[in-house]
Amino acid sequence: MSTLSDLVQAQGRSSEADIEWLHLLVGDWQLLADLAFADIVLWVPSAEGSFVAVAHARPSSSATLFYRDFVGQAVKPEWKAQVTEAFETATIVDTSAPDWYEETPTRVRAVPVLRRLSPSGSATTEHPIGVITRHTNLSEARTPSRQELTFNECANDLFAMIASGDFPDLGAPSGPRRGAPRASDGLIRLDVDGLVTFASPNALSAFNRMGFAGELEGESLAEVTTELLHGRLTVDESLPLVVTGRAPWRTDIESRGVTVSLRTIPIRNRGERVGAIVLCRDVTEVRHQERELITKDATIREIHHRVKNNLQTVASLLRIQARRTHSDVAREALGQAMRRVASIAVVHDTLSEGLTQNVDFDVVFDRVLKLIAEVASSHNTTVHPRSTGSFGHLPSEYATPLALALTELVTNAVEHGLAGRDGEVEIAASRTEDHLSVKVRDNGVGLPEGQVGSGLGTQIVRTLIQGELGGTIDWHTLMGSGTEVTIDVPLTWLRGGA
Repeated sequence: MSTLSDLVQAQGRSSEADIEWLHLLVGDWQLLADLAFADIVLWVPSAEGSFVAVAHARPSSSATLFYRDFVGQAVKPEWKAQVTEAFETATIVDTSAPDWYEETPTRVRAVPVLRRLSPSGSATTEHPIGVITRHTNLSEARTPSRQELTFNECANDLFAMIASGDFPDLGAPSGPRRGAPRASDGLIRLDVDGLVTFASPNALSAFNRMGFAGELEGESLAEVTTELLHGRLTVDESLPLVVTGRAPWRTDIESRGVTVSLRTIPIRNRGERVGAIVLCRDVTEVRHQERELITKDATIREIHHRVKNNLQTVASLLRIQARRTHSDVAREALGQAMRRVASIAVVHDTLSEGLTQNVDFDVVFDRVLKLIAEVASSHNTTVHPRSTGSFGHLPSEYATPLALALTELVTNAVEHGLAGRDGEVEIAASRTEDHLSVKVRDNGVGLPEGQVGSGLGTQIVRTLIQGELGGTIDWHTLMGSGTEVTIDVPLTWLRGGA
């Protein structure tokens, strides 16, 4: 399914600003459908002089009329004249008689979409940038409840604001949608003075759980929330603007262990505020889960930090032991063990700084390379390390064994290939969606062709690359002098969504 941007751009008649406005409008698509108890479809003009559907929402408050999306399809002949009239006249057009869709009587309303040119000004586009059709099912007609009447009234207000360029509101912050109140969660209607003219049962229940014992209707929502928050030291500074219906913002209020999220939509008529819709939702459990996630994230990072500290302590102990030993062989073995532990500590240190279990391996490897200077100095060698390409971000499952393996390979290049001489070590990384390839080259003495070392370092590298990462490794001598080691690792964990 093509995205809204792709569909609109394909018609070639909308600007980038038009597309951005349509995105903002579709962000409240479900709210409009739920308040209207109707399917709504967004049409944009096509290059052929017709209209193409780019968005469709079904109501969660009633049965849908359309079981298949219209997105990507041209407007049906029975709606084309009405949509065209709304587009050309920039006025809302209603059907004069019931429209039948698959033997179901419906009422269709076509609403032009005008775009406001600036957040502060009143100027709009000269012509509509699209048309919304609202399809109401008349087969379920019955005496509507007061809540349904209020919801429909709110929907009519919002569609009128869409036709005048007052909705969506450019002054509204583009916050996260997670936990945003919906019409079914609770709806409060305010007049221009901030008095409650209607409160749905769910909205009243949310305020009752926070300690409000009366009826909301007839009360000032600002005074009610002020009483609930009496004695609290910290209050969101935007709260007064939200509860009086003056600003299109979101805020949370908390009382007696209950957290309710509020979202206000000011209702305007010809640019003048005449009231507001306040959506409210009990998000106590959502906020509790968010706090748990934050706590768990902090715990994981603290664990990585402590592991790093412990590994650095072990490396320090190994370094002290190496300095005190009188055996050159033991000193070398302890030094190698110290560097291996230190390379693992670098990965945990990087993980302790981030919010995910992925690490920027280029940063990790730059820090690992600094360990090589100590190896070189102990072998009277001057090494010029050079890193090309990019490793990118890798999960910790890759980062730890890869860092340890590369430490071994670069250490081997310095100790055996460049011992007692100046030289270069190049690490070239190449990455695709499916594989990571790394080449470690040195211009040292090289290996006899076909012969690979059998020491502990080589065994460690084989175990890490082939056993833990499921990759391949190949040693061969470069033409002239030096050794090149090629590692190829399949990124199967990443493809699996790691």
